[in-house]
Amino acid sequence: MIQVSKRAFKLMLPAMVGVVVAAQIFVGCNSGTPPAAPVADTKAKTDTGEIFVPPDTSTIPHDPFGDMVRYGRDLVLNTAKYIGPNGTVGHYLGNKMNCTNCHLDAGTKPFGYNFFSTHARYPQYRGRENQILTLGQRINNCIERPHSGTPMPLDSKEIVAIVCYIKWLGGNTTVGKHVKGDDGLELQYPNRPADPNQGAAIYATHCTECHGKDGQGQWNGDSSTYIYPPLWGKYSYQVGSSPHRVLKMARFVKGNMPFNKAMWNHPILTDEQAIDVAAFVNDDRIHPRPQKKDKATPDYPDKKFKPIDYGYGPYEDPFSETQHKFGPYQPIIDYHKEHKLPIVF
Repeated sequence: MIQVSKRAFKLMLPAMVGVVVAAQIFVGCNSGTPPAAPVADTKAKTDTGEIFVPPDTSTIPHDPFGDMVRYGRDLVLNTAKYIGPNGTVGHYLGNKMNCTNCHLDAGTKPFGYNFFSTHARYPQYRGRENQILTLGQRINNCIERPHSGTPMPLDSKEIVAIVCYIKWLGGNTTVGKHVKGDDGLELQYPNRPADPNQGAAIYATHCTECHGKDGQGQWNGDSSTYIYPPLWGKYSYQVGSSPHRVLKMARFVKGNMPFNKAMWNHPILTDEQAIDVAAFVNDDRIHPRPQKKDKATPDYPDKKFKPIDYGYGPYEDPFSETQHKFGPYQPIIDYHKEHKLPIVF
Protein backbone atom coordinates (compact mmCIF):
# COMPACT_ATOMS: atom_id res chain seq x y z
CA MET A 1 0.00 0.00 0.00
CA ILE A 2 1.28 3.46 -0.86
CA GLN A 3 0.17 5.84 1.88
CA VAL A 4 0.40 9.47 0.85
CA SER A 5 -1.19 11.14 3.79
CA LYS A 6 0.75 14.06 5.11
CA ARG A 7 2.55 11.83 7.52
CA ALA A 8 3.66 9.35 4.87
CA PHE A 9 4.40 11.24 1.66
CA LYS A 10 8.08 10.86 2.37
CA LEU A 11 7.76 7.09 2.01
CA MET A 12 6.86 7.49 -1.66
CA LEU A 13 9.04 10.39 -2.53
CA PRO A 14 12.26 10.32 -0.53
CA ALA A 15 13.36 13.69 -1.80
CA MET A 16 10.07 15.23 -0.84
CA VAL A 17 8.42 15.72 2.46
CA GLY A 18 4.81 15.86 3.68
CA VAL A 19 2.10 18.38 3.29
CA VAL A 20 1.93 21.39 5.60
CA VAL A 21 -0.93 22.42 7.39
CA ALA A 22 0.13 25.83 7.10
CA ALA A 23 -1.48 26.10 4.85
CA GLN A 24 -3.91 25.18 3.72
CA ILE A 25 -5.92 27.47 5.04
CA PHE A 26 -8.50 26.55 7.40
CA VAL A 27 -11.34 28.47 8.69
CA GLY A 28 -10.44 29.51 12.18
CA CYS A 29 -12.05 32.19 14.23
CA ASN A 30 -9.38 34.22 15.97
CA SER A 31 -7.61 37.34 14.79
CA GLY A 32 -6.34 38.35 18.23
CA THR A 33 -2.92 37.97 19.82
CA PRO A 34 -2.30 34.39 20.97
CA PRO A 35 -1.54 33.66 24.59
CA ALA A 36 2.13 33.08 25.32
CA ALA A 37 3.29 29.48 25.35
CA PRO A 38 5.30 28.37 28.39
CA VAL A 39 9.06 28.62 28.16
CA ALA A 40 10.49 25.22 28.93
CA ASP A 41 10.99 21.94 27.18
CA THR A 42 9.91 21.92 23.52
CA LYS A 43 7.39 19.17 24.26
CA ALA A 44 4.65 18.93 26.85
CA LYS A 45 3.42 15.58 28.05
CA THR A 46 -0.30 14.92 27.79
CA ASP A 47 -2.54 11.98 28.45
CA THR A 48 -2.30 11.00 24.77
CA GLY A 49 1.37 11.59 24.11
CA GLU A 50 3.78 14.48 23.74
CA ILE A 51 2.49 17.64 22.09
CA PHE A 52 4.99 20.05 20.65
CA VAL A 53 5.13 23.36 22.51
CA PRO A 54 6.37 26.32 20.45
CA PRO A 55 8.84 28.77 21.98
CA ASP A 56 7.62 31.79 23.90
CA THR A 57 7.70 35.09 22.00
CA SER A 58 9.94 36.52 24.74
CA THR A 59 12.71 34.31 23.35
CA ILE A 60 12.71 35.97 19.93
CA PRO A 61 16.24 37.36 19.59
CA HIS A 62 16.91 41.08 19.56
CA ASP A 63 18.83 41.18 16.31
CA PRO A 64 18.02 41.58 12.60
CA PHE A 65 16.66 38.02 12.39
CA GLY A 66 14.47 38.59 15.45
CA ASP A 67 13.13 41.80 13.95
CA MET A 68 12.01 39.85 10.89
CA VAL A 69 10.48 37.15 13.10
CA ARG A 70 8.40 39.74 14.94
CA TYR A 71 7.29 41.32 11.68
CA GLY A 72 6.40 37.92 10.27
CA ARG A 73 4.28 37.11 13.30
CA ASP A 74 2.55 40.48 13.00
CA LEU A 75 1.81 39.70 9.35
CA VAL A 76 0.27 36.35 10.29
CA LEU A 77 -1.94 38.03 12.90
CA ASN A 78 -2.83 41.13 10.88
CA THR A 79 -2.51 40.01 7.28
CA ALA A 80 -5.31 42.19 5.93
CA LYS A 81 -3.83 45.29 7.58
CA TYR A 82 -0.57 44.92 5.69
CA ILE A 83 -1.37 43.18 2.39
CA GLY A 84 -5.17 43.16 2.17
CA PRO A 85 -7.28 45.08 -0.35
CA ASN A 86 -6.50 48.27 1.60
CA GLY A 87 -3.09 47.12 2.85
CA THR A 88 -0.46 49.50 4.12
CA VAL A 89 2.43 47.80 2.29
CA GLY A 90 0.65 46.24 -0.69
CA HIS A 91 -2.67 45.04 -2.05
CA TYR A 92 -2.21 41.32 -2.49
CA LEU A 93 -5.22 39.68 -0.81
CA GLY A 94 -8.60 39.48 -2.48
CA ASN A 95 -10.37 39.40 0.89
CA LYS A 96 -9.81 40.70 4.41
CA MET A 97 -9.12 37.46 6.24
CA ASN A 98 -5.91 36.94 8.22
CA CYS A 99 -3.57 33.96 8.26
CA THR A 100 -4.49 33.34 11.89
CA ASN A 101 -8.12 32.76 10.92
CA CYS A 102 -6.94 29.36 9.75
CA HIS A 103 -3.56 28.92 11.40
CA LEU A 104 -4.93 29.52 14.87
CA ASP A 105 -3.11 31.64 17.45
CA ALA A 106 -0.57 32.74 14.83
CA GLY A 107 0.14 29.13 13.91
CA THR A 108 0.87 27.98 17.47
CA LYS A 109 -2.23 25.97 18.42
CA PRO A 110 -1.97 22.15 18.49
CA PHE A 111 -4.18 20.56 15.81
CA GLY A 112 -5.08 24.10 14.69
CA TYR A 113 -3.20 23.96 11.38
CA ASN A 114 -0.09 25.31 13.00
CA PHE A 115 3.45 25.91 11.75
CA PHE A 116 5.23 23.56 14.18
CA SER A 117 7.11 21.50 11.58
CA THR A 118 6.39 23.50 8.46
CA HIS A 119 9.86 24.95 7.88
CA ALA A 120 11.44 21.56 8.54
CA ARG A 121 9.41 19.98 5.72
CA TYR A 122 9.95 22.43 2.85
CA PRO A 123 10.72 22.36 -0.06
CA GLN A 124 8.18 19.59 -0.66
CA TYR A 125 6.05 18.04 -3.39
CA ARG A 126 2.53 19.41 -3.70
CA GLY A 127 0.02 17.30 -5.59
CA ARG A 128 -2.28 20.21 -6.38
CA GLU A 129 0.47 21.90 -8.37
CA ASN A 130 2.28 18.66 -9.24
CA GLN A 131 5.63 20.21 -8.46
CA ILE A 132 8.11 20.94 -5.69
CA LEU A 133 7.31 24.18 -3.86
CA THR A 134 9.51 26.25 -1.59
CA LEU A 135 7.98 27.61 1.60
CA GLY A 136 7.78 31.06 0.04
CA GLN A 137 5.86 29.64 -2.91
CA ARG A 138 3.55 27.82 -0.52
CA ILE A 139 2.79 31.09 1.29
CA ASN A 140 1.91 32.63 -2.07
CA ASN A 141 -0.26 29.60 -2.80
CA CYS A 142 -2.32 30.50 0.26
CA ILE A 143 -2.53 34.11 -0.83
CA GLU A 144 -3.78 33.07 -4.27
CA ARG A 145 -6.26 30.37 -3.25
CA PRO A 146 -8.06 30.87 0.05
CA HIS A 147 -7.46 34.63 -0.16
CA SER A 148 -8.20 34.95 -3.92
CA GLY A 149 -5.18 37.20 -4.19
CA THR A 150 -2.05 37.96 -6.17
CA PRO A 151 1.33 36.41 -5.29
CA MET A 152 3.94 38.58 -3.63
CA PRO A 153 7.53 38.74 -4.92
CA LEU A 154 9.39 35.83 -3.36
CA ASP A 155 12.18 38.17 -2.24
CA SER A 156 9.77 40.67 -0.68
CA LYS A 157 10.29 41.65 2.95
CA GLU A 158 6.87 40.20 3.79
CA ILE A 159 7.52 36.72 2.37
CA VAL A 160 10.95 36.62 4.00
CA ALA A 161 9.49 37.76 7.33
CA ILE A 162 6.78 35.09 7.38
CA VAL A 163 9.37 32.43 6.51
CA CYS A 164 11.60 33.71 9.33
CA TYR A 165 8.70 33.51 11.79
CA ILE A 166 7.81 29.97 10.73
CA LYS A 167 11.45 28.94 10.99
CA TRP A 168 11.79 30.42 14.48
CA LEU A 169 8.55 28.87 15.69
CA GLY A 170 9.61 25.35 14.68
CA GLY A 171 13.34 25.78 15.22
CA ASN A 172 13.71 22.66 17.35
CA THR A 173 11.99 20.27 14.95
CA THR A 174 13.90 17.68 12.95
CA VAL A 175 14.34 18.33 9.23
CA GLY A 176 11.85 16.33 7.22
CA LYS A 177 9.87 15.17 10.26
CA HIS A 178 6.47 15.82 11.80
CA VAL A 179 5.83 16.52 15.47
CA LYS A 180 2.84 15.60 17.61
CA GLY A 181 0.00 18.06 17.10
CA ASP A 182 1.03 19.52 13.73
CA ASP A 183 -1.87 17.97 11.82
CA GLY A 184 -5.64 17.75 12.09
CA LEU A 185 -7.29 15.26 14.41
CA GLU A 186 -7.90 11.77 13.08
CA LEU A 187 -11.53 10.81 12.43
CA GLN A 188 -13.61 7.68 12.27
CA TYR A 189 -15.62 7.79 9.05
CA PRO A 190 -19.33 6.95 9.17
CA ASN A 191 -20.68 4.19 6.93
CA ARG A 192 -22.87 6.73 5.16
CA PRO A 193 -22.44 9.92 3.18
CA ALA A 194 -21.98 13.15 5.07
CA ASP A 195 -25.37 14.79 5.59
CA PRO A 196 -25.49 18.55 4.92
CA ASN A 197 -29.04 18.69 6.35
CA GLN A 198 -27.85 17.37 9.69
CA GLY A 199 -24.88 19.68 9.33
CA ALA A 200 -27.23 22.65 9.01
CA ALA A 201 -28.76 21.85 12.39
CA ILE A 202 -25.31 21.50 13.96
CA TYR A 203 -24.26 24.80 12.39
CA ALA A 204 -27.35 26.54 13.80
CA THR A 205 -26.55 25.25 17.29
CA HIS A 206 -22.79 25.70 17.44
CA CYS A 207 -21.59 28.07 14.70
CA THR A 208 -23.96 30.99 14.18
CA GLU A 209 -22.77 32.82 17.28
CA CYS A 210 -19.44 33.53 15.58
CA HIS A 211 -19.99 33.05 11.85
CA GLY A 212 -23.60 34.23 11.61
CA LYS A 213 -26.68 32.59 10.17
CA ASP A 214 -25.57 33.65 6.70
CA GLY A 215 -22.01 32.37 7.16
CA GLN A 216 -20.50 35.78 6.51
CA GLY A 217 -18.55 36.04 9.74
CA GLN A 218 -18.17 39.10 11.95
CA TRP A 219 -16.28 42.27 11.11
CA ASN A 220 -14.13 44.16 13.57
CA GLY A 221 -15.11 47.70 14.53
CA ASP A 222 -13.89 49.46 11.38
CA SER A 223 -14.54 46.57 8.95
CA SER A 224 -10.84 46.35 8.14
CA THR A 225 -10.77 42.63 8.89
CA TYR A 226 -12.74 39.84 10.54
CA ILE A 227 -13.07 38.84 14.16
CA TYR A 228 -14.60 35.60 12.84
CA PRO A 229 -14.10 34.79 9.15
CA PRO A 230 -16.76 34.09 6.50
CA LEU A 231 -17.35 30.42 5.70
CA TRP A 232 -18.92 30.91 2.30
CA GLY A 233 -19.79 33.71 -0.10
CA LYS A 234 -17.83 36.22 -2.13
CA TYR A 235 -15.10 36.85 0.46
CA SER A 236 -14.55 33.35 1.78
CA TYR A 237 -12.02 30.72 0.67
CA GLN A 238 -12.03 29.44 -2.89
CA VAL A 239 -13.53 26.37 -4.47
CA GLY A 240 -10.86 23.65 -4.55
CA SER A 241 -8.78 25.11 -1.73
CA SER A 242 -7.93 22.89 1.22
CA PRO A 243 -10.70 24.05 3.59
CA HIS A 244 -13.21 23.36 0.83
CA ARG A 245 -12.62 19.63 1.37
CA VAL A 246 -15.02 18.00 3.80
CA LEU A 247 -12.58 15.75 5.67
CA LYS A 248 -9.89 18.42 5.76
CA MET A 249 -12.37 20.85 7.27
CA ALA A 250 -13.85 18.27 9.64
CA ARG A 251 -10.48 17.36 11.15
CA PHE A 252 -9.95 21.03 11.96
CA VAL A 253 -13.48 21.54 13.26
CA LYS A 254 -13.33 18.52 15.57
CA GLY A 255 -10.29 19.84 17.42
CA ASN A 256 -11.14 23.54 17.54
CA MET A 257 -14.82 24.34 17.14
CA PRO A 258 -16.90 25.86 18.62
CA PHE A 259 -14.15 28.39 19.08
CA ASN A 260 -12.89 28.96 22.62
CA LYS A 261 -15.05 26.07 23.81
CA ALA A 262 -13.65 22.94 22.17
CA MET A 263 -10.09 21.73 22.56
CA TRP A 264 -8.29 18.96 20.71
CA ASN A 265 -8.36 16.80 23.84
CA HIS A 266 -11.86 17.92 24.88
CA PRO A 267 -13.89 18.09 21.65
CA ILE A 268 -17.54 19.07 21.67
CA LEU A 269 -18.61 17.60 18.33
CA THR A 270 -18.47 13.93 17.47
CA ASP A 271 -16.63 12.76 14.38
CA GLU A 272 -19.92 12.42 12.47
CA GLN A 273 -21.09 15.86 13.56
CA ALA A 274 -17.81 17.44 12.48
CA ILE A 275 -18.09 15.75 9.08
CA ASP A 276 -21.74 16.72 8.65
CA VAL A 277 -21.20 20.37 9.51
CA ALA A 278 -18.16 20.52 7.21
CA ALA A 279 -20.37 19.08 4.45
CA PHE A 280 -22.99 21.76 5.09
CA VAL A 281 -20.48 24.60 4.99
CA ASN A 282 -18.84 23.23 1.82
CA ASP A 283 -21.99 22.26 -0.06
CA ASP A 284 -21.65 24.09 -3.39
CA ARG A 285 -25.34 23.59 -4.13
CA ILE A 286 -26.32 26.05 -1.41
CA HIS A 287 -23.15 27.96 -0.57
CA PRO A 288 -21.36 29.66 -3.49
CA ARG A 289 -17.80 30.85 -3.04
CA PRO A 290 -14.99 32.34 -5.16
CA GLN A 291 -13.70 30.37 -8.12
CA LYS A 292 -10.09 29.75 -9.02
CA LYS A 293 -8.73 32.53 -11.23
CA ASP A 294 -6.55 30.36 -13.46
CA LYS A 295 -9.13 27.88 -14.67
CA ALA A 296 -6.94 26.75 -17.57
CA THR A 297 -4.48 25.07 -15.19
CA PRO A 298 -6.12 22.08 -13.51
CA ASP A 299 -5.64 21.20 -9.88
CA TYR A 300 -3.90 17.84 -9.35
CA PRO A 301 -2.64 17.30 -12.92
CA ASP A 302 -1.62 13.81 -11.83
CA LYS A 303 -5.07 12.61 -10.79
CA LYS A 304 -3.82 9.75 -8.62
CA PHE A 305 -2.65 12.34 -6.08
CA LYS A 306 -6.10 13.88 -5.64
CA PRO A 307 -7.20 13.76 -2.00
CA ILE A 308 -9.90 11.26 -1.10
CA ASP A 309 -12.36 14.09 -0.35
CA TYR A 310 -11.58 16.27 -3.39
CA GLY A 311 -14.93 16.85 -5.07
CA TYR A 312 -13.90 17.33 -8.70
CA GLY A 313 -12.93 14.56 -11.11
CA PRO A 314 -11.54 12.89 -13.05
CA TYR A 315 -10.18 10.28 -10.66
CA GLU A 316 -7.94 7.28 -10.78
CA ASP A 317 -10.76 5.24 -9.21
CA PRO A 318 -14.38 4.53 -10.30
CA PHE A 319 -16.13 6.55 -7.59
CA SER A 320 -18.30 9.58 -8.38
CA GLU A 321 -17.63 13.22 -7.60
CA THR A 322 -20.49 13.12 -5.12
CA GLN A 323 -18.99 10.22 -3.19
CA HIS A 324 -15.55 11.81 -3.18
CA LYS A 325 -17.10 15.01 -1.88
CA PHE A 326 -19.49 13.61 0.73
CA GLY A 327 -18.57 9.95 1.18
CA PRO A 328 -18.92 7.30 2.35
CA TYR A 329 -15.13 7.50 2.27
CA GLN A 330 -14.04 4.08 3.47
CA PRO A 331 -14.90 2.29 0.19
CA ILE A 332 -12.67 4.77 -1.66
CA ILE A 333 -9.86 4.23 0.82
CA ASP A 334 -10.22 0.45 0.57
CA TYR A 335 -10.14 0.63 -3.23
CA HIS A 336 -6.96 2.69 -3.15
CA LYS A 337 -5.34 0.23 -0.76
CA GLU A 338 -6.33 -2.73 -2.91
CA HIS A 339 -5.07 -1.12 -6.11
CA LYS A 340 -1.94 0.34 -4.53
CA LEU A 341 -3.02 3.91 -5.22
CA PRO A 342 -1.98 6.84 -3.05
CA ILE A 343 -4.28 7.66 -0.14
CA VAL A 344 -4.18 11.42 0.21
CA PHE A 345 -5.96 13.43 2.87
